[in-house]
Amino acid sequence: MTSPTPRTLVVVTAGLSQPSSTRLLADRLAEATRRPLADAGAPVETRVVELRDLATDIAGNLVTGFPAPALREAVETVERADAVIAVTPVFAASYSGLFKSFFDLFEPTALTGTPVLLAATGGTARHSLVLEHAMRPLFSYLRAAVVPTAVFAAAEDWGGDGDPLTDTLPTRISRAAGELAALLSARAGETGPRAPSEAAEPSAEGTAERGSSGLRVTPFAEQLAALRPR
Repeated sequence: MTSPTPRTLVVVTAGLSQPSSTRLLADRLAEATRRPLADAGAPVETRVVELRDLATDIAGNLVTGFPAPALREAVETVERADAVIAVTPVFAASYSGLFKSFFDLFEPTALTGTPVLLAATGGTARHSLVLEHAMRPLFSYLRAAVVPTAVFAAAEDWGGDGDPLTDTLPTRISRAAGELAALLSARAGETGPRAPSEAAEPSAEGTAERGSSGLRVTPFAEQLAALRPR
């Protein structure tokens, strides 16, 4: 019996310190995503892209336009991922410049259809809207399949009972990871790793000829021609 092909889960973390609460949150999300899949016999290979280690290469690419080999490899790793967890610290109510500069390297179609879980860390829960007003639009632009639940961890979330009016951090991690695991599980039946070519735009011919139901769709030009007087 052939063993199932492992799915690749890539974790992108933009934490600057060591140790980092951003990396801690990323690790917890990755483990919560991987565990149920592994228990169900769907192996997952986790790879971590630590942007702190690529900061110099990212800055160099901004001014030269030529990515260093390590940076190019990191971008290709994310592009080939079956799912991505993206975590950033929050500065001035938005994602970090390092995080944004890294994802600026991607073509608009590079993550088309890739399941993505968004998360962020900050000193206060007032920064939590960064998930919706900054991060979600960024990954929508990259055409990723962003899971509904995003996770924000404020300083108070790491200890104590947290805000009684909101779910605890473990609850939010579990929910978001479950959503990502469900999408990743759907990919477990596919054969072979995801290639960047899957992110290419559909051809104009294909979209003109077939609708979502598989039935032929009459091109708009034909419809106009049928209305012309004869």
